[in-house]
Amino acid sequence: MIDVQRFLELIRQAAEKAGVFERIDAGDAAIRCLAKDASAEAWYSIVREGNDWRVRLATADRWLSESIEADLMHHGDPLEELIEEELIDLDHVVAVDGAMPQVKHFRSDDRLYTFENVIAMPDDTDRAATIATRYLLAYEAAFRELGDMQGGDDE
Repeated sequence: MIDVQRFLELIRQAAEKAGVFERIDAGDAAIRCLAKDASAEAWYSIVREGNDWRVRLATADRWLSESIEADLMHHGDPLEELIEEELIDLDHVVAVDGAMPQVKHFRSDDRLYTFENVIAMPDDTDRAATIATRYLLAYEAAFRELGDMQGGDDE
């Protein structure tokens, strides 16, 4: 069974070391990382919902979400492939069968435009933290290149 506090602390330390987030907040069942340079507030997170752990990007800004969607449609690359490429760059084997979990995109009950997927976790805390960190960093690297996640056009 995962030691949740140690799990979140290991992710927090790795996220700080990566230096790609504006701010990192840790709670009892989640870690949230503020995106750097996005045109609007956007948070990457690792959260527990029921028995599942999820990685997500969420923003209240509809225009930021739409700018990401537009880039995905324009370039034609599935989001799962972009994230999987980043995971591979982080030396992560996505799954035994090679299938990246589907990324869901929706507007949550609390009115956040959300991209997320479930992460399969082992019971070993250190190994689970490594996997979750890789997903967090892969999300950041993939989304950083999309839409207005780098501030958008100033023109």
